[in-house]
Amino acid sequence: MRLFRLYSLLALLAAAACSKKTVSFSSRPDPGLATTTADTLATARDTTAAPSLEAKRVAMTKEQERAAKEKEKAAQRKPRKKKNIFLGERIKKGYVKSGPKGKNQVVEIFYYLRTFQQPNLYAPARYAFDPKKHRIFKAGPGELDGSQVKVLHGPYKRMQGGKVVETGFYALGTRHLRWEKFTRDNILISKTHYEMGFPRDANITYYDAGQKQVKEVIPYVNGKLEGDYVRYNETGQLEWVGQFENGKRVGTWNRYWGFRNTRNRLRYEYEYGESGYDPEVAEPTLVKEYNRNGVAIFEKDKFDNRDKPDTARPGARK
Repeated sequence: MRLFRLYSLLALLAAAACSKKTVSFSSRPDPGLATTTADTLATARDTTAAPSLEAKRVAMTKEQERAAKEKEKAAQRKPRKKKNIFLGERIKKGYVKSGPKGKNQVVEIFYYLRTFQQPNLYAPARYAFDPKKHRIFKAGPGELDGSQVKVLHGPYKRMQGGKVVETGFYALGTRHLRWEKFTRDNILISKTHYEMGFPRDANITYYDAGQKQVKEVIPYVNGKLEGDYVRYNETGQLEWVGQFENGKRVGTWNRYWGFRNTRNRLRYEYEYGESGYDPEVAEPTLVKEYNRNGVAIFEKDKFDNRDKPDTARPGARK
C-alpha cells in the first residue's frame, strides 16, 4: 500500500513538471497560461536596464560619430578671446606717455580703428594717433592720411600720477557720448555730452533743408559757450575755427580764405587769452598771415611782407 502511494505521488509530480514546459517557439502558447506566463527570451533585450556599448556604436551613424568627435575636440580647445569691437568697428588698444616720470607723468589709454575710415569733415574737431611721433593730436582741416595716422575710436582714459583725470569715448575720430574731467582728488570738474563730434547742446545751423551742409556750430554746455566753434561758407569751404571756454574765446582762432581753389587754406591766425577764467581779451593778436598761395607774408615780431609784391604767385614779376 505504501509503495502504491509513493508511485502515485511521483506520477503527480512528473505531470506537473511537464505542464510548465509545454511552451516552445514553434507552438502556440496555452490560452490558460498566456495571461500569467511571459516569453522572457523574446523580451530580455527590452527589459535590460541600460544598452551595451556595442548597441551605441551600432545606433550611431558615421556622421554622428564625426560630429561627436568634433564636439569633444572643441570642448578641449582653449576659448578664443573676443575681438575688440566698438560701435560695430574692430579696434586696437594703444597708449602714450608724456612728461617726466613720477606724479606728473601723463598716460593716455585709447583705442583706434584697425581699418582706416575718414572722419566727418564737418565735425568741429577730429582726433588721431600718430604712431611715428607716438602722440594723440587734434587734426587740422582737410582729409587725413590713412597711411600715416590712426583714427581714434573707442574708450579713452587720461591719467596723471596714476589718477584718472579725464574719461570719454571717440567715434570715427570725433568725441562721442559723455566726457568727464576730474581733479587728482577725484572731484568732477566738467561733464560734456557729444554726438559724433558735436556737443549735444550745440546750436548747429545748415544751408540746406536736408541738414547735410553745415553752416555754423556754436558750442554750448549748460547754457554757456564751451568747446569747439566752426563756420563754413555756402560752397562748403571752411571760414572760421576756434574755441570757447567759460563763455570766452581762447587760444588760437583761424580764418581761412574760403575759395574753391584755396580749400581750407589759412589766411589769418589770431591769438586770444590762454584761459577762459582770466579777463577776456577784447582784441585778439594777429600772429600770422598768408597769401592765397599759402605763403606766409607776416609773422609777429619776425617779418612783415604784406606791402611787398606777391612774388610767390605764378607769373608774378620779381
